[in-house]
Amino acid sequence: MRIGILQCGHVTQDIEDKVGDFDQMFRTFFADQGFEFQTWNVVDMDFPTGPDAAEGWIVTGSKHGAYEDHAFIPPLEGLIRAIHDSDRRMIGICFGHQIIAKALGGHVEKVAKGWGLGHQSYTDARGGTIRVNAWHQDQVVKKPAGAKVWASNDFCENAGLLYGQRAWTLQPHPEFDPWVVQNMASTRKGTLDYPDNGMDSAHKRANDPTDRWDLARDMGAFLKGDYQVPA
Repeated sequence: MRIGILQCGHVTQDIEDKVGDFDQMFRTFFADQGFEFQTWNVVDMDFPTGPDAAEGWIVTGSKHGAYEDHAFIPPLEGLIRAIHDSDRRMIGICFGHQIIAKALGGHVEKVAKGWGLGHQSYTDARGGTIRVNAWHQDQVVKKPAGAKVWASNDFCENAGLLYGQRAWTLQPHPEFDPWVVQNMASTRKGTLDYPDNGMDSAHKRANDPTDRWDLARDMGAFLKGDYQVPA
């Protein structure tokens, strides 16, 4: 199965040198699931011809805000709507989660709550707990009509959204391994408006157990059409 990766941003050079850019992280994340991948760097205005260019799609993270004025955002929203209207399935992570929601009628903003950094726990639609590392200040504050919340916590109400069998999205980063989280926490501490205590906690807890590989299986099953959508 051919999966198109819509790369919406680039990681720092030190991260790319160690584990690769966002697209390579997803290739590694899904390495044992039999997918073939092609990357389009949409952030650099490199777009596929349309939804039929791949059999399934992944929309990656980005340093950019879904509400910001960047040349790649309007055509990306148009492509997302076209994929949603086709029979292709789509995954969105962090910025991807946000831009899919925005493209389909939701609202994204930088929240006053501040940053969600490092190890987080969410309640899923089946009443279980999902543990995964996050890195965001923007959130989907209004979900699109028809989208169902499948993962949530007190900090991020719309952390995971399902659009029937068409799109599966998640605010945190299951593709980030512990080294990536520790690198980001150590190299960015003291910059921008990151809180020191949040960065310290993200670094300290980066190796705490997560459910990232369970999420990889769920995401792969969704792309293949084998995912059981919660009622």
